[in-house]
Amino acid sequence: MNTSPTLVLASASPRRLELLQQIGLSPDEIDPADVDETPGRGEAPAALARRLAAEKASAVAGRHPGAFVLAADTVVACAHRMLPKAEDAATARRCLGLLSGRRHRVLGGICAIAPDGRRALRLVTTVVTVKRLGPAEIDAYIASGEWRGKAGGYGIQGRAGAFIRALNGSYSNVVGLSLYETAAMLAGLGYDGDRAAAGRGEGTA
Repeated sequence: MNTSPTLVLASASPRRLELLQQIGLSPDEIDPADVDETPGRGEAPAALARRLAAEKASAVAGRHPGAFVLAADTVVACAHRMLPKAEDAATARRCLGLLSGRRHRVLGGICAIAPDGRRALRLVTTVVTVKRLGPAEIDAYIASGEWRGKAGGYGIQGRAGAFIRALNGSYSNVVGLSLYETAAMLAGLGYDGDRAAAGRGEGTA
């Protein structure tokens, strides 16, 4: 019987789930937070990423007393402009046009809440340089559909990886969740991933 506290991932993102599983952290439950992601008037990209991560974690923690809760939010900023999550081809095309031949920042807010209410909040910044994109490259990427639902209109783990000239910082942050920071935050709050996995019967031959 597993008596260790459960881990709840406050996100429906398959990329975040895959990243956690990559380092042996398998959430016991997935409970996406439903919060308004509209930026506040004059709110900076970094402040938005931190605020949304904290709000998502708080919203879900209230539904899961006694559990560890992990939430995250990703904001893509080019200069002082925040790029949206691309939900249609026109938005994705505008994003790629803005990113073409320029550097941008991927800001990852991460918030973890322990069963006793203690919390950790971090902001991870990665600087990404995109090569200059030709119309045919943008058309082909739009046709792939990989941009759908992704902040900034691209996913670095897919075909857009060929567009990236340089990256300074956490690669996993660009995918959706900085693994180093996440593991350190959960450990600092007392979450034992190995014990939780053993309680679930994982890792046995």
